[in-house]
Amino acid sequence: MAWLSYAPAYSKEPIVPNPVQFINQVRAEGSKITWPNRREVVTTTIMVLIMAALTSLFFFLVDLVIRFGITNGLQMIGN
Repeated sequence: MAWLSYAPAYSKEPIVPNPVQFINQVRAEGSKITWPNRREVVTTTIMVLIMAALTSLFFFLVDLVIRFGITNGLQMIGN
């Protein structure tokens, strides 16, 4: 049987960090982000809108086919 070592159940670091230190860390992490430029944002927005339109068209056509199949199937059974 293997023996496992566990970390202590308590930590010496405070649970609630210093607010000033937290803000400084957030600013430091925010400065590391590579923000997209306007052209990239516009391009990706247009791509998302096109994909949303194509997806809605696909599901509209699938819905038409299923509705046609169910309607005709029920009419065949009813007659």
